[in-house]
Amino acid sequence: MRKLFKKRKFDIEACIAGSFEGMQLMNQTHQQTWRLGQEKSWKVDEHGGRIIFVFADGAKVSAPVQVIGTYQAKDGSFLWAWHHPTIPPRLCQHTAKVKAFGQTHACEELTQPQPRCTEKRAWEYTALAMLLTEANGAYRAQIAPDTYAFMTFGEVSVEAAAKAGK
Repeated sequence: MRKLFKKRKFDIEACIAGSFEGMQLMNQTHQQTWRLGQEKSWKVDEHGGRIIFVFADGAKVSAPVQVIGTYQAKDGSFLWAWHHPTIPPRLCQHTAKVKAFGQTHACEELTQPQPRCTEKRAWEYTALAMLLTEANGAYRAQIAPDTYAFMTFGEVSVEAAAKAGK
């Protein structure tokens, strides 16, 4: 009888893989509904804690934002937002949850300030943050040559483009 209820070790890789799949589905929905990925420009309002996407037709979409980290493609390193010196604490609350999750499950790469990884793994970290915090989507933005910011965002607000003649 004891073998039936043998405690299994938590499979963090399965959790990460599932969160990545969920993120892809959610972002696909955003692509179809409000054109995520087709924006003309984007910016983060650090004081308001929002990401703002602007489209060629004048439409705007905004959402609460959290920075997960920055990825350096040249050397394959990911700097967690909780350790980043220029990211305000209010914009890296999601990474605090990932770090706590990593501590609970003894996953060193989630608790090291700057693990080495692939870009796909940076997406997986972001997907895990999205899952743990019930965020609505994820976004990657180039912020410098070979440097990308990974973010999660909350519920979106859509502001349609102003109609001509009004």
